[in-house]
Amino acid sequence: MADRLKGKRAVITAAAAGIGRACAVAFAREGATVIATDINEAGIAGLTKEGIAEVAKLDVRNTADVNAFAKRVGKIDILLNAAGFVHHGSILDCSEEDFDFSFDLNVKSMHRTIKAFLPDMIAGGGGSIVNISSCAALRPPANRYVYSSSKAAVSLLSRAVALDFITKGIRCNSICPGTVETPSMLDRAAAQGPQGKEMFISRQKMGRLGTADEIANMAIYLGSDESAFTTGVDLVVDGGYML
Repeated sequence: MADRLKGKRAVITAAAAGIGRACAVAFAREGATVIATDINEAGIAGLTKEGIAEVAKLDVRNTADVNAFAKRVGKIDILLNAAGFVHHGSILDCSEEDFDFSFDLNVKSMHRTIKAFLPDMIAGGGGSIVNISSCAALRPPANRYVYSSSKAAVSLLSRAVALDFITKGIRCNSICPGTVETPSMLDRAAAQGPQGKEMFISRQKMGRLGTADEIANMAIYLGSDESAFTTGVDLVVDGGYML
């Protein structure tokens, strides 16, 4: 299949690397007009060579910046929120600053972007919101206290938006990946020592890490009209982590 997103305008956050970047490239390949954003301008600079229509610096932790960006962009059909941060540690390792930062980036950033883009999506007849959550929201691993808590909030935020606007043409779903090989994941693995990557792999019952492209495939489905009857759910793409 091709052109599954033809005619749709999409905004993607955290598109400089990992899942966000894979989704931006995949959406463009499927015919969407993609506006890829990140706070890392250098990271998104080369995306126009991948078929992305526009790249823009955006700090999703800054409400004024998000509102101004949404006003400039106008009506979109797909909003994909991929910004996030993985804090390592238990509640005893989590300072108030760690807690506030994690919830601000992992949850409130989505509140900002959805609130900014939603009115024009409704006025334009509807659209699809896709939020990147995590299997940690459903089954927390050890030492992921605030990450798991914040991702659980993402999943419930998604359901609340889905319910409140189900009659307005808005669908909102979250994707819950298992352990996916991305630059940030490899950094976390390296921090655990020489066997770090193998430790992450051991959590996956398939015996391998997921790829960002595999998550992007699910995001394409949720952004497309193929998922017109799907809203308010966590789509698990986890290599058997939840089994």
